[in-house]
Amino acid sequence: MDNIQQQLQETGDFLSLTRQYEWSLPNGFSFTVKHQSSQTKSKVTVLDTGLITFEPIERSTSKDIILSSGVHGNETAPIEICAKLVQQLILGKLELAERVLFIFGNPAAMNIAERFVEENMNRLFSGGHSIDQGAGPGLINKERHRALLLENTVSNFYLEGAKLSASRQRFHYDLHTAIRGAKYDKFAVYPHTHGKARKTEQLQFLKACGVNTILLSNSPTTTFSYYSAHQFGADAFTVELGKVKPFGENDMSEFAQVKSTLEKFISGQPLHYSAYDENDFNIFVISQIINRTADNFRLNFSDDVENFTDFPIDYVLAQDGDNEIKVKKQGEAIIFPNAQVAIGQRALLTVVPTTLA
Repeated sequence: MDNIQQQLQETGDFLSLTRQYEWSLPNGFSFTVKHQSSQTKSKVTVLDTGLITFEPIERSTSKDIILSSGVHGNETAPIEICAKLVQQLILGKLELAERVLFIFGNPAAMNIAERFVEENMNRLFSGGHSIDQGAGPGLINKERHRALLLENTVSNFYLEGAKLSASRQRFHYDLHTAIRGAKYDKFAVYPHTHGKARKTEQLQFLKACGVNTILLSNSPTTTFSYYSAHQFGADAFTVELGKVKPFGENDMSEFAQVKSTLEKFISGQPLHYSAYDENDFNIFVISQIINRTADNFRLNFSDDVENFTDFPIDYVLAQDGDNEIKVKKQGEAIIFPNAQVAIGQRALLTVVPTTLA
């Protein structure tokens, strides 16, 4: 482990270490980093493979920030963004003002360039790892164990922060890319808030990241962002950044706003927002949640149809056994279509335009 720690401190390449030990590290470890511009120090703790925290030393903090990526292993752009941020922090090239936990969710899936190994991890939170979801009774696999570990890591991180001060802000941005292209190539899912008002300042933050299309979810889910929002009151989002591409094939200039804004956020630099104007955003709300229930489920549109494409009323979007799923509302559009999901899981959402109020 001493060699692993030394190599990490020299290179800052936590992603390679994560992919080398795809399910677990022999042991965790900690070390101290001095930031070059201010000479301030931070504590770096490697909790396990893909799990690393940064905490300022002798500096008060008010935010507990989680940046997760790679919950789906083939969604590489967010992984590369976070890997670069981690490297900058380890090498002391980026200031640290707040507690930050980075999570690389599914290293084993990264190594095979697939969405998952056995089961979609983003359906396994809020206890989903312990519930049969159509894949067979009593299913146990490493992704379910990993999802439980990620839940516990999030819980411990937020609870440790609460010991530092009573009133803290909690954030979790779970970064993804979509399977197919989209009319709006960057968008965010705002999890169900159970009656709590949604925050315009969070939309302004997302806009600073280059994300101005927002999808409002109005029901509980088993996604990672909903877990943090519901269990810990975090401002949490699933953020979709473009389309799935292999490692090394992303045009990182397309994500410059995202990376720059995240750098400012974790280093305590001011973020200057324009006044909130709903006209700056494309806001949608979920209309239909379509789960696959039959072996012969199929979508009635081609694989190159983009997310947020709308269809006329009564158009048959999908055939699920003998059941036809039709468009019900004017302007109803598709999002996250995937006919290959396991029986019992979500194969398609539809959304309609709405307002935040």
